[in-house]
Amino acid sequence: TEDEIILFEKEMKEFWTKLKNIYGAEQISQTLALRDSCKESIKVLSEKWLKKLKEGDLMIDKIQEYNNEILQQSQRLSENEEHLTEIKSNLNQEEQQKKDLTDSIQELKEELIKKKEIISSKNKATKERVERLCKSKELFEERLGLEIRRIHNEQLQFIFRYIDHKDPDKPYMFTLSINEQGDYEVTSCTPPLDCIAEFQLKVRETNNFSAFVANIRKAFTALSYK
Repeated sequence: TEDEIILFEKEMKEFWTKLKNIYGAEQISQTLALRDSCKESIKVLSEKWLKKLKEGDLMIDKIQEYNNEILQQSQRLSENEEHLTEIKSNLNQEEQQKKDLTDSIQELKEELIKKKEIISSKNKATKERVERLCKSKELFEERLGLEIRRIHNEQLQFIFRYIDHKDPDKPYMFTLSINEQGDYEVTSCTPPLDCIAEFQLKVRETNNFSAFVANIRKAFTALSYK
């Protein structure tokens, strides 16, 4: 270092002073020439090593800069990997949600198809029963003085006449439908009959519709005498 060089020069001066007192002028001159040559070599060497040291310092700074840059890149890569992992996880969740949604839609489609089939079957059965009732219209009209009308919502209205001997044209009526379970259901009755619920339950059990209509007519007849 520079301090070491200064110290070395000081020691050299002291050495030459002592040497002058001991040796002659010629020897001193030769020694001085040797000293100057040595100092020049030392100077050149010092400058060379100072240059090397500065280059080394620059290299160390450059390496440190590269290390910092590599560390930053490593951190960014780590963050990118975490972000990529999160994206993959989200994609997997979305794929699972998509699969669950697709399965749910398929189940709903299958359930809808089944419900449509059931409704279609019930509608078909209902229409067939209504048609059978309509085909019996003439028979009921002839024997029981009954008129059957088809009204809204696939309901049938049964109108009895010739019940009240005082007023043969007075109508006695009830309205019949087939509910979602496929059972007969009386929706209205004029005049009201206390036994209508009993008759409704019985026709559901026996499916004997003719007896059901006849029993209602008998109840109307009994009511007309009260």
